[in-house]
Amino acid sequence: MGNEADSKSKGRDAYIAAEDRPLLQLPLPALDDAEGDRLPVNMPLVIDAHVHLFPTKLFQAVWGWFDKYGWPIRYRLSAPEIVKFLTARGVSHIVGLQYAHKPGMAEELNHLMAGWMDEYPQLVGLATCFPGEKGAAAILGSAFENGLKGVKLHIHVQGFDMNAPELEAVYRACIEHDRPLLMHAGREPKSPAYRCDPYALCSTARVEKILQRFPDLRLCVPHMGLGECDAYARLIENYDNLWLDTTMALSNYFTELPAPDIRTMRLDRIMYGSDFPNIP
Repeated sequence: MGNEADSKSKGRDAYIAAEDRPLLQLPLPALDDAEGDRLPVNMPLVIDAHVHLFPTKLFQAVWGWFDKYGWPIRYRLSAPEIVKFLTARGVSHIVGLQYAHKPGMAEELNHLMAGWMDEYPQLVGLATCFPGEKGAAAILGSAFENGLKGVKLHIHVQGFDMNAPELEAVYRACIEHDRPLLMHAGREPKSPAYRCDPYALCSTARVEKILQRFPDLRLCVPHMGLGECDAYARLIENYDNLWLDTTMALSNYFTELPAPDIRTMRLDRIMYGSDFPNIP
């Protein structure tokens, strides 16, 4: 009993320590910057590797959360409208992302994403599951059979430990089906409105454990690992199974966090991402 109490006390202490000094001060304001008509026509093929696609009711809940705790969402469009908006402005290919906010949601979300892929050839959709839910590997296997091309997880929203035993089923499903995993494992942004403390659950050290344990897993960390960009720059030098995407990290919107200089990094491991439509 004493050991259990000590363990709980240490857990609380770790949470409190990790809670100190958030780098970003949320909520943040909207931007009133000008919108161009389209991408420059002389650009090569443009692939946006980070676009969110949800059913409209779920989008509305997400935008309501951002209004209160994050930043005002500028483009409140439905999933089909998002695909049409981006492709009309010169984006050639879109990677559509989603995540289940609770157990039991993933199968319906995956079914919707597969339907959007059938309708829009410019779209590659990723599957999701809720980490630890019963049958997660089977849920992902079914999604892959229906054409989905990878998996998206979000530690801040879903509140899981990436090194917990129940995550092994997700990693092995990706490996067995040769599908990549995009996992929001960077520390930022931190908010008390999340179900967990991202500073306690997210770090390059934790990601490196996964890369070492599962060398056949292709893992992408979005937002350049915002909050630990320099550490992630070193990590992609050492691991051929790790990628980063640029989502919002190069926009200079987060004035407390200077944009990383990607010219000094391993560019073959960095992908462009926008976070559309959830941008200010």
